[in-house]
Amino acid sequence: MDKLINDFSFGLFFWQALILLILIFLLVKFAWKPIMNAINEREEGINNALLAAENAKKDMQNLKADNEKLLAEARAERDTMIKEAREIKEKMIAEAKGEAQAQGERMIAQAKATIEGEKNAAMAEIKSQVSSLSLEIAEKILKGELANNDAQTKLVEKMLDDAKLN
Repeated sequence: MDKLINDFSFGLFFWQALILLILIFLLVKFAWKPIMNAINEREEGINNALLAAENAKKDMQNLKADNEKLLAEARAERDTMIKEAREIKEKMIAEAKGEAQAQGERMIAQAKATIEGEKNAAMAEIKSQVSSLSLEIAEKILKGELANNDAQTKLVEKMLDDAKLN
């Protein structure tokens, strides 16, 4: 250290200080502004990127909220449609049951009417056959009784006696 103090020269120190000041002046004049401008631009770019990222984050949150809202609306609409479909299904089933029951009742009534008509036709035919058989039997009996003159006379007398009694 002693050697440095002994070798110290004011002329060399002056010129080195002068060169340092000139160098600082040149740097301030020509390099400082562009460096500071570049730093400021970089800082501005970073701030803009941060703002853009924050805006994008807000937009994403808004979109997410909108999507959740749309999903909720879609679910509500789906539930409503399912409820309406169930109601329509139940209504259709009830209508089909009612229609089937009414048709069944009509068929039963029609079958009863058909049975009643066939019954009446059968009764009429039986009555007709019974009356025909009765007439045939009566005819045969009368032919047999009227074939004999004595039997005819007895029959006439019997009828007259019955007529007098009444």
